[in-house]
Parts: sequence; C-alpha cells; structure tokens
Amino acid sequence: MTLHQIPVPTEHIYDTQTRLRDFGPVVPIELAGGVVVWAVTTHAAAHEVLANDKVYARNARNWLALHDGTIPADWPFRALVEGEHMALQDGLDHRRLRTMVNKVFTPARVATLAPRIEEITASLLDDLAAAGDGADLVPLFGEALPMQVICELFGIPQQERAPFRAWTEAVLSASAQAVEARMAMVDYLARFADRRRNDPRDDLTSMLIKVQEDGEVTLSDSELADLLFLFVIAGHETTKHLLDNAVVALSSHPDQRDLAIRDGLWEQVVEETLRRYPSVPMAVFRFTTQDTKLAEVELPAGAALLLSLSGTDPAQHGADAGLFDITRTQKAHLAFGHGPHFCIGAPLARLEGKIGLAALYQRFPKLRMAVDPAELVYASFTTSGPASLPVHLD
Repeated sequence: MTLHQIPVPTEHIYDTQTRLRDFGPVVPIELAGGVVVWAVTTHAAAHEVLANDKVYARNARNWLALHDGTIPADWPFRALVEGEHMALQDGLDHRRLRTMVNKVFTPARVATLAPRIEEITASLLDDLAAAGDGADLVPLFGEALPMQVICELFGIPQQERAPFRAWTEAVLSASAQAVEARMAMVDYLARFADRRRNDPRDDLTSMLIKVQEDGEVTLSDSELADLLFLFVIAGHETTKHLLDNAVVALSSHPDQRDLAIRDGLWEQVVEETLRRYPSVPMAVFRFTTQDTKLAEVELPAGAALLLSLSGTDPAQHGADAGLFDITRTQKAHLAFGHGPHFCIGAPLARLEGKIGLAALYQRFPKLRMAVDPAELVYASFTTSGPASLPVHLD
C-alpha cells in the first residue's frame, strides 16, 4: 500500500488534492507523527460521507487508533478532533446542540448585522488607506473584519481579543502547541461565560446561557465553552481566508475584477472563491462506525477519513473546474460541508464576503497584489489562505 504524505512542504494543498485524485477516490495518506488515515478525494465520495453520519461519524471516539495507544497523547491534530462542541458530535447529541444554536443564531439575526458589518468595513478601509501602498491586507482587513464581527456578536470585549489569533493559529497549525492553545482558549471562554451568567448582555453568549438556564435544551458548562470555541475560531478564520483568497484570485484575473466592479457581481465572486479556493480545503475528519465500502474501497470500522472539500473535481464542476470564473453556472460545492453538519455560519460568511469585497473594491477599484502570487506563503493546510498579502491600493 502506497502512502502519500500530507502536507507536502513544496506543494499547495489545492494542488495536492488534485494530484491525489489521480490515484483514486479514496487513498491512504500519512499525516504528521506517522498517523495513517484515508483521503477522500472526489466530490461524489466526500458528498456520500458527509450525508451519512451513522456510518461516517464525526465523533473521534469511533477512531480506534486514537484510543488504543497507537496515536500519542501529544499528537497535535487532537486539538481538531477532540472536544464537546457541536461539530464533533453525531446523532441525538448533535441535534440537541444544533437545536440550541438555532434558537439564537437565526437567519433573521444574521440579516440584522448588515449595517454593522458595513460600518466596521468602512472603518477598516480608512485604516487601510492610512497605511498606504504596500499595506498587508491580511491583518488590516481579511482578519480584522470577521474577528470584530464574531467577537461583537458573542460579546467578547475588544481589550480581551488579542490572544485569539495566536490561539487559533496554534490550534490549526498541527504544531506541538496545538493542544495547549486549545485548552487555553476554552479556559478563557469558560470564564467569560461565567461572567456573562452573572452579567448578561445583548449578545449571543448571554442568549445561549438563557436557553441553557431555562432548560429548553440540556447543555453542560463545558459544552457551552466548547460551542464558543467553535464559533470564535470558525466564525473568523474561514471568512478571513474567503476575503483574502478572493483578493488573490481577482488580482490574478483583473478582467474578472473589473467585471465584478462594473456589474456588482459580488455574490458570484464569493461563491466562485468558495468553490475554487475553499477556506477549509481538506481538514474535515470522519470515522467509520462499521466495516463499509466507499467508492469500491473496503474500509474497516474505526478508520479515519480526511475529506477533500475543494471544488476542482471535473466530474462535478466540468473540465474547466481548475479555472477561476465568476461567470460560470455554479453547481453544488462542499465549502460549507453537506448534510447534518452543514455549516451553520454559512449565511454570515457569505454576507461578510459580499459586503466586505464590494466595499473594498468600491474604495480601491485598482487594488492589486504588491508581490508575485508565487511568493505568497500559505502557512496551514487545515485552513488555507495567505499568511500575508501586501497590496498596492492605487
């Protein structure tokens, strides 16, 4: 059995996914620490896994190697597969937690955020203009916009947000600090929730606590802290990359940038960026609950699968799937997942992407990268976006 190494230091994860697909829809790969899992490389196979959490569970208690001593206790990816938050639960536990979140994180609530997102965006663009040509778009815009939105939504004070970026980067880095960073972030959020319990405000943390205390849905304090952990990380990291990846794509295709500006095609820009350059390209684990067959490959119970969410499979998106084209007729992509675990934050991410990019290019219609795209560094493969993005504003 040939084992393929992931990540490959000299290769972007999007290119790795395309290359692995040539070996088959389900192929064995080796992660850091010599941990062997199966990569699911095609849209059809990943779609099948995401739709069936009875056979392909999200909870890592189903991964035998994680509990029998095969995988060491300090394996850095544990920070991504262990916890009590909604994204790591299945069946009744998942539905219980998702029902609670649905009570407070509603589409109507998200829609009301548009004016505030516009205000935050305008302020950040003033800061960007003041920084001038050569400014790094990642910390000044791509990162700052979703971080401020998600922290305001959950009531996290401005003066307490500084450690969040370092914690998030460590958790997603598969480094030796990942588990420690996760524990530190969850500990802060548990203490923050205790403060909100004694001093409720008009934020989603207070609303979750009220639902918890009213007994509408059973939720332990540790589950609440893990829920906040999930929302703070997922709520800013993925949208950060959506914004930055869109800017890279539009800078690389100035004709499409000009078309988007002329015709206001920002929804199309967001969807094409999500399809071609998803923020989470290959970091969604699933675990087999029984012996099964996926795309004609026999998988034993207790195996781990790592799913490709990149929309470059020609069987789903056509022979030109590798091209960035905002005028294409969109077919279903997997950037937000599928099935029971479809991302509950998708409407917010799309809203921030549309508002943020429209305002950015209205203010700076000739914005372009100040470096060659080949020089950009992508620091992680669990989420994917440039670590730094110097731009000329013109």
